[in-house]
Amino acid sequence: MAKSGAQKNTKNKAKHAKLMARKKNKLRQEKENRKARLKELTAKMNTQKEN
Repeated sequence: MAKSGAQKNTKNKAKHAKLMARKKNKLRQEKENRKARLKELTAKMNTQKEN
């Protein structure tokens, strides 16, 4: 039988999903920043190597 009354677990699930999305976005952003920094550094090293 279905329960009557307020939903039991929706607020906690929504909060958890929000936090996990924030964590994933943070990790993705850090990865992109690291990749961009390395790309910039390799370009700088290549120009120094050419000179």
